Amino acid sequence: MFPEYDVIVVGGGHAGCEAAHAAARMGSKVLLCTMNMNTIAQMSCNPAMGGVAKGQIVREIDALGGMSGIVSDKSMIQFRMLNRSKGPAMWSPRSQNDRMRFAEEWRLALEQTPNVDFWQEMIKGLIVKNGRIKGVRTGIGIEIPAKTVVLTNGTFLNGVIHIGEKQMGGGRTGESAAKGITEDLVDLGFESGRMKTGTPPRVDGRSLDFSKMEEQFGDEFPEKFSYSASTQPLKQQRSCWITYTNKDVHETLETGFDRSPMFNGRIKGLGPRYCPSIEDKINRFAERERHQIFVEPEGWDTVEIYVNGFSTSLPEDVQYKAMRKIPGFEQAKMFRPGYAIEYDFFPPTQLKPTLETRLVKNLFFAGQINGTTGYEEAASQGLIAGINAHQNVQEKEPFILNRSEAYIGVLIDDLVNKGTEEPYRMFTSRAEFRLLLRQDNADLRLTEKGYLLGLADEKRMARVLHKKTATETLINELKKLKVEPNLVNAELTGMNTAEIREKITVEKLLKRPQIGMEEVRTLDPKLDQYLSTFDKDVREQAEIQIKYESYIDKEQQLVQKMANLENHRIPTTFDYSQVKALSAEGRQKLNKIQPETLGQASRISGVTPADLSILTVYLGR
Repeated sequence: MFPEYDVIVVGGGHAGCEAAHAAARMGSKVLLCTMNMNTIAQMSCNPAMGGVAKGQIVREIDALGGMSGIVSDKSMIQFRMLNRSKGPAMWSPRSQNDRMRFAEEWRLALEQTPNVDFWQEMIKGLIVKNGRIKGVRTGIGIEIPAKTVVLTNGTFLNGVIHIGEKQMGGGRTGESAAKGITEDLVDLGFESGRMKTGTPPRVDGRSLDFSKMEEQFGDEFPEKFSYSASTQPLKQQRSCWITYTNKDVHETLETGFDRSPMFNGRIKGLGPRYCPSIEDKINRFAERERHQIFVEPEGWDTVEIYVNGFSTSLPEDVQYKAMRKIPGFEQAKMFRPGYAIEYDFFPPTQLKPTLETRLVKNLFFAGQINGTTGYEEAASQGLIAGINAHQNVQEKEPFILNRSEAYIGVLIDDLVNKGTEEPYRMFTSRAEFRLLLRQDNADLRLTEKGYLLGLADEKRMARVLHKKTATETLINELKKLKVEPNLVNAELTGMNTAEIREKITVEKLLKRPQIGMEEVRTLDPKLDQYLSTFDKDVREQAEIQIKYESYIDKEQQLVQKMANLENHRIPTTFDYSQVKALSAEGRQKLNKIQPETLGQASRISGVTPADLSILTVYLGR
């Protein structure tokens, strides 16, 4: 019935969609297996993409040739660039999205991608022979052969939904849990664990009083995620709203604590530290009299509202009573209550940096199965797993991004070397080279890599080359162009910056904190005319590179130092038990993770600097 596929992707969420698209674009014959064709690319939690560090990941996916940025742009209802008041390393794009259109755009994109087939059914088992994946087994007993398999099961593996004292099997509300895969993997020798996440109630926007809330507008001049010309910035946007909990809300919530699955021990898995439930927040931060609630529309036309900040697994009657005490929610009608979901994951230290498992050849894990949380983190793993599944089939070099190249590299390196005991979420603070890994330069960093893989097309590559050349040209010209004191001093005084006494280059002016490219344009009409010949993204890129030149240079020097360790490969046959001088913990962790380079070894928890020095000397011999 089925041919042997190059790649079978199990799961149609964000990770699965990116994996299937990437492998197919590169030329592999792909089968995407999902329990429900109508919930492909479902935004299971909030209807938004991007945010702090996550926005950088979406830009990186797009730069490599993935689809998350394009799909986000096509379904966007609001755009904001977060942290504009801080330095460019912190700027992070974020969009509110139309939930239904997001899923529709992803499905259409996959249906229009040659080499992608679909199969709607639960996958209940894996076919493994001699330590190598050979295919999957469906719920009705069909065996589908494959050269590689990518598991992107999200929250479905033995998923249990909790609402107060009620619990039911499910991977998402209204959808059944997936059974069988965990058991197969454990039988093969994999270590598994349990995690939990949660979601808030959805309510009827017609029943809310928005006059009691603060309106949150999108940016005046919205941007977009994708670097390609296939999408355009929004011309109109939908507002979000902000309101707050209060003492009455908290007291009402507390009446249900004795029936809370989180507090009575029914939930065993650890939840996300940085996205806690409302009951967790009022318990952990008892001194706070209020917590912020973001009121987010689910799309252009629907009345459904996502109550961001009110994630809960308390009994539905308690949720309802407490929610109606939030300003603006006094008459709120609930579409469905919030709930917690507990599911299986597999500690990611069992993976190679390619996301291939160490125990089974050609089997890849991506997304929440690896202990992460968030659409963006999942999508980036799916992209890398899909790329490497194709590379394995073609017997080509693996594709690995290091920590100095991308947030995606930081994410996977953290997972593989350090593992995670709670749902992993990306932050800018996790990246030691974040000034190099900005959202504005992801195309300059990564598009050539995607192009060489066969993922990013020639049009993308041409745009990047144009941006790079134009930026270099502009920077060189600004080093030569000079302004005269008598023409600009009055303007400089108005900008609260010192006057100049002699001619000075525009480059030197741009290094002043009070002056950006737009301020420079007001100094001289001829200068403004010249700068207007360059695209906005080129002017922005030139400004950042000039203004932060010394800091960027310092980070690049650190990258070069780290490269020496990254380039020092460790033989796959190396026996750490023979190196008696290593610490006991260091030897144990090195044997377990089997790092491929000294750089990777240096980032493993439990491997000390002394262990690394000993290893360097031993390998040198």
